[in-house]
Amino acid sequence: MWESFLRGIIFFGIILNYGGCQHPHSPDIDNITDIIKRILVNYDIRLRPGFGGPPLYVGMDLHIASFDAISEVNMDYTITLYLNQYWIDERLAFSNESYEITLSGDFAAKIWVPDTFFANDKNSFLHDVTEKNKMVRLSSDGTIKYGMRFTTTLACMMDLHYYPLDSQNCTVEIESYGYTVQDVQMYWMKEAVTGIEKAELPQFSILGFDTFLRLEELASGSYQRLSLVFELKRNIGYFIFQTYLPCILIVMLSWVSFWINHEATSARVALGITTVLTMTTISTGVRSSLPRISYVKAIDIYLVMCFVFVFAALLEYAAVNYTYWGSTRAKKKAKKLKESKAEGTNEEIIELQDVRVSPIPYLRRKTKASTYSPDAYFPPSFRKTRTPYYSQGFNRKCQERNSERPQKPYVLKSLKRGASAIKATLPKIKDVNSIDKFARVVFPGSFLLFNSIYWCFYVF
Repeated sequence: MWESFLRGIIFFGIILNYGGCQHPHSPDIDNITDIIKRILVNYDIRLRPGFGGPPLYVGMDLHIASFDAISEVNMDYTITLYLNQYWIDERLAFSNESYEITLSGDFAAKIWVPDTFFANDKNSFLHDVTEKNKMVRLSSDGTIKYGMRFTTTLACMMDLHYYPLDSQNCTVEIESYGYTVQDVQMYWMKEAVTGIEKAELPQFSILGFDTFLRLEELASGSYQRLSLVFELKRNIGYFIFQTYLPCILIVMLSWVSFWINHEATSARVALGITTVLTMTTISTGVRSSLPRISYVKAIDIYLVMCFVFVFAALLEYAAVNYTYWGSTRAKKKAKKLKESKAEGTNEEIIELQDVRVSPIPYLRRKTKASTYSPDAYFPPSFRKTRTPYYSQGFNRKCQERNSERPQKPYVLKSLKRGASAIKATLPKIKDVNSIDKFARVVFPGSFLLFNSIYWCFYVF
C-alpha cells in the first residue's frame, strides 16, 4: 500500500515538472508584439552593436546540404549550404529570463546584420520556395542567430598536372565586406562544419576538411577571413572505362597486323590507319572536357604514348614492305645483270687496232702543218695528246658547264653522307618475317613497361 502511494506521488511530480519545463511563463513576455515594437523604437540599423567600443565578435558555422557540380573547364564548383551567424546585440535584449523567439526572415531587414560575403564567389542565389529561406532567432539577452539557405558557385583553382589521378583542394572564403578587424571579428563556432559525411559527388570523394582563420590585408584595411578547405580525391573508375581501357584495346588491336601476311597490303594498311584515327578521336574527346592549359597532364602523356605505339605499328609495316620490295628489286637486278653478262660473252669484241681511219683529213691538213708530229696521222679523237688549242677549249667548255650546274648545299651533302653511313651500319635483313617476329616481342614488352612506370609514378 505504501509503495503504491509513493509511486503515485513520484509520477505526479514528474508530470508537474515536465509541464513546467515545456511551458515557461514570464510576466515580461505576455505580449510579444509589444516587446518587438518596443525594442525597435529607438533602434538605429545603420550602427553596429557596441559602436565606438571594442570589435563585435561574429560566430559562423556551415551545414553542407549538397555538392552540386565541379567543373574543370570553368575552375569552379557549386555547393548548397546553410550559413548560420551568431552575435550579441544588447539593444535587442528584452527580458532577464532565458527565452528565445523565432522570427521570419523579414525581421532581418529591421535590424543590423553582418555584411558577410564569399570572397571567391562567382554566382549565388537565395532559395525562395515557398518563402525566402531566412530565419532569425532572438534570445532574451540580445543573442541573435541569423540563418539562410542558398546555392553558390565558388572559384576553385585546380592543379591538373596529375589529372585524372589528382586531388584538389577547394575552399570557401568568408569575409566581412566593409567592417575591418577594428569593428568586426569573425570566428568559427565549435562545430564549424556539419553534413560533409552525407555529401556525395559523382567523380570525387571527400577525404576531409579543415578550417582556417587569417587576416587579409587589402588597400582599404585589414579584414578577418574564415576559410574552409575541402580535400577532394578524384575517382578513377569513370576514366578507366572511358579512356584508359579503350586506349589499351586500340593499342593491342594495332598489334594484330604483326600476324597478318606482309603481302596483304590492304588489310594491314586499313588496320593501321583505323587505329590511328580512333586514337585521335579519343584524344580529341578527352581534351574537349578540359581547359586550355599550357602544361602537360597525366592523361596527355598516356594518350600521346598510346598514339606513338599505334603509329609505330603502322610504320613497322612500312619498313616490312620497303624491305620486301627492296630485296625483290635487288634480286631482279642481279638476275638481269647475270643474263646480260652471259649474252655479252657470245658477241664479238671490236678492238681499236682493227678500226681503219680514212686518210683524207690528214691529206687536207698536210700542207698546213709546219712540223712533223706523230699525232697528226690520226684524227683528234684518236690522238694520244691533243693540241694545246683544242685542250684549252675543251677545258674551258667543261668549266663553263660545271659553273652552270646548280651546286648542292653542304647541309644536304652532309645529310646524304650520314644516311649512307647509317645504312651501311644497319644489318641486312634477308627474311622480312623476322621484322614481324621482332615486333611481336618488342611492342607488347615496351607497352607493358610504359604502363608499369606510368601507374607507379602517378598512383603510388
